[in-house]
Amino acid sequence: MKPICVVGVGYVGLITGACFADLGNRVIALDINEERIKNLKKGIMPIYEPGLEELVERNVNAGRLSFTSSYKEALKDIEFVFIAVGTPSGVNGEADMQYVASAATSIAENITSSLIIINKSTVPVGTGDWVADIVKGAMPKPIDFKVVSCPEFLREGSAIVDFMNPHRTVLGSMHREAAEKVAQLYLPLRAPIVLTDLRTAEMIKYASNAFLATKISFINEISDICEVLGADVIEVTAGMGYDKRIGPNFLDAGLGWGGSCFPKDILALAFMAEEKGLNPKILNTVMDVNYGRRKDAVRHIEKMTGGVKGKTIGLLGLAFKPNTDDMRDAPSIDIAKDLIAAGANVRGYDPVAVEFAQALIPSVEMFDDPYTMAKDCDALMVITEWNEFKQLDLEKIKGLLKTPIIFDGRNIYEIEEMERMGFNYRGMGRGFNGK
Repeated sequence: MKPICVVGVGYVGLITGACFADLGNRVIALDINEERIKNLKKGIMPIYEPGLEELVERNVNAGRLSFTSSYKEALKDIEFVFIAVGTPSGVNGEADMQYVASAATSIAENITSSLIIINKSTVPVGTGDWVADIVKGAMPKPIDFKVVSCPEFLREGSAIVDFMNPHRTVLGSMHREAAEKVAQLYLPLRAPIVLTDLRTAEMIKYASNAFLATKISFINEISDICEVLGADVIEVTAGMGYDKRIGPNFLDAGLGWGGSCFPKDILALAFMAEEKGLNPKILNTVMDVNYGRRKDAVRHIEKMTGGVKGKTIGLLGLAFKPNTDDMRDAPSIDIAKDLIAAGANVRGYDPVAVEFAQALIPSVEMFDDPYTMAKDCDALMVITEWNEFKQLDLEKIKGLLKTPIIFDGRNIYEIEEMERMGFNYRGMGRGFNGK
């Protein structure tokens, strides 16, 4: 078993630690948030992710996974230490690196033997060199260490599957032998391993996320064109997706992206470019198109209801995507706030995110099930494409609504069926619906 420490038990760190333990490694996961560590020792997860609770429990019981808030305890006899702390957006879009700096300093102060430090967090290009300088400067006495960049490519809601079945593993270092040692940890996953230098590895992560976000914003702009020209964006994307040069993934028109990765990574990449005197026009437009979708949704429901002032609007879904309770930069937040500003009463339901949503949008009345929420609403808006919503008893929903209006921000329903049932229904980019 390889001795591994993972610093940070947030989304990336906890998934990384639990999955490495499941591969047979001895993993100690560290976080300075003592309450979070106490809860993990009791089996209480800090995040919702399908299969995570069972994965953690299995590996804790097997003695492969443990938790601590002590750097001294965590780094004893460790060969690899992953930094997986948050890098949120700063005031100007730059990555806030205070948690990375703190982790690097604490590692330096507690290092007892040679080890490899692996940056798992999404960090600005050049961070690997910066971390090395911090560690060198904070060590009480010189001890050999190497720095490797290994960016994560996990999707919330399918993170365990993504870790265990990666498209590729990217490893960057100025010391190839260090990158090759880290590669040994990933060999059981039987995926391509890309070995490169530190800065290129860091850039691969940003470029990948920027491209995927661009695909989403692109198809949403096409969706608007479909709507005014009478085409159906779902059929358009199906026809596009068969082209292997394009592919079908990330071509779902709707309310756009949110979450913790795309927004901050694109902002950070644009910031880095502007800092060097460049004008990242595509990146800036990608962001403008994305956030415009939220305003579009409110305009659509205003038109469908004849104005939302004094009316009750129900939101189906609050998390930024299904299979997670993550509310970071969720479209529901902006949509709810704009509806309330326009004079609407807003209700919300989500299978797992209600508690987190309530703290962010306290003026929204939260419900425990979609049917109770729908009763006496003037309209419903589909915000998150949970499978549960695809299986709703729509006849029952129709009977509960004051008026049978549904705006489908994720295109989960069929137009013909909704119209047959008597709904005033509108999707996004479904031009022949033409309302």
